[in-house]
Amino acid sequence: MPGSLPLNAEACWPKDVGIVALEIYFPSQYVDQAELEKYDGVDTGKYTIGLGQAKMGFCTDREDINSLCMTVVQNLMERNNLSYDCIGRLEVGTETIIDKSKSVKTNLMQLFEESGNTDIEGIDTTNACYGGTAAVFNAVNWIESSSWDGLRGTHMQHAYDFYKPDMLSEYPIVDGKLSIQCYLSALDRCYSVYRKKIRAQWQKEGNDKDFTLNDFGFMIFHSPYCKLVQKSLARMLLNDFLNDQNRDKNNIYSGLEAFGDVKLEDTYFDRDVEKAFMKASSELFNQKTKASLLVSNQNGNMYTSSVYGSLASVLAQYSPQQLAGKRIGVFSYGSGLAATLYSLKVTQDATPGSALDKIMASLCDLKSRLDSRVSVAPDVFAEGMKLREDTHHLANYIPQCSIDSLFEGTWYLVRVDEKHRRTYARRPTPSDSLREGVALVHSSTAAEHIPSPAKKVPRLPATATEPEAAVISNGEH
Repeated sequence: MPGSLPLNAEACWPKDVGIVALEIYFPSQYVDQAELEKYDGVDTGKYTIGLGQAKMGFCTDREDINSLCMTVVQNLMERNNLSYDCIGRLEVGTETIIDKSKSVKTNLMQLFEESGNTDIEGIDTTNACYGGTAAVFNAVNWIESSSWDGLRGTHMQHAYDFYKPDMLSEYPIVDGKLSIQCYLSALDRCYSVYRKKIRAQWQKEGNDKDFTLNDFGFMIFHSPYCKLVQKSLARMLLNDFLNDQNRDKNNIYSGLEAFGDVKLEDTYFDRDVEKAFMKASSELFNQKTKASLLVSNQNGNMYTSSVYGSLASVLAQYSPQQLAGKRIGVFSYGSGLAATLYSLKVTQDATPGSALDKIMASLCDLKSRLDSRVSVAPDVFAEGMKLREDTHHLANYIPQCSIDSLFEGTWYLVRVDEKHRRTYARRPTPSDSLREGVALVHSSTAAEHIPSPAKKVPRLPATATEPEAAVISNGEH
């Protein structure tokens, strides 16, 4: 344990432990949100403007949490030329379970069988959309045991804002208004703790100043929907404003003087405060956050991987030279609730062949991959989701959807046997040798109008005074 080591032992700990490779996977098909508004019979702009959502990716009965993780792990290994025998820890962060006992991690071990590597620590970490961040921290702590105290601001509390108590259903129970309040209050608390820790650290170094939003090169968030992210950046500016004892002398706060006496806990649904600080933070949003919403806008909420989709979006749209040395603020939130605000410091080394150059090169095709997906009509989307709803818990089941629309290299569910044991296969890539295909059973087209999950899933409430108060689109915090 670090506490039992001599003082000079700290020099032996690994330094600059961080993210050196990143892979993102999303389904090969999506439903256009403008078309879905028409299909669901909702007001024009409810999804596209109120949520800031353009497209929403979705899985058929051919994919589940196990296959999604198998696909992204194998893609990560192959795209970064990593060897399966060099992995010492693999931890799965998720909010989804399909087995109350058997972990997703154990399914992933199928990928390591050929290498013979079974000495791989780590297991599943599950809590709504916070699971991924907890998994990252656990992996860092495994390598660098000092835990890097001082770089995180965390807030956790008991709340029934969004939860999934019915094991037979893929859909949640949502208290929409409480969900927004929990997210924003957690952001307030995390940012306050983070600022205090950084300030204390700076004071030890002889730097007596407050940490503010301007000290982040970029600021990314867990993104249930894009509009909430923009409101959250404005929320951080509100925190800076209330914390600044010399705010009257700061031009960025010009026109905000009337809000000097507000209390944070009274402003969660204060439209005047929200509009004023969204306007005041608009330039900061464009500079620090907007680029991070690429995947969120095009694919929707990805649950626990959402904030890392935001990170991938930033890495995919800038050059190594533009990011070198920048501090990226990260706010991770999972309902129930667990939240942390921490920062990533980008390495200064942006030379060709550097770790930074490699990770950014591996993500440079992100936009083209998003653009290569297939658009699916809302009625086909609704039918696919209805099929998942009816069959996701069944035994002795062969998935009915075709694998033809899946990206090459995607793992998919072949069958579930009578004992609920799941078998998976991988759609061949051009480099794979030809293999015998799997016989498919195709579903017939339903004649009735099937409601889409975007309309059936509990939504965040819209009121007469808040027509754009959007909802969580078939997803969660």
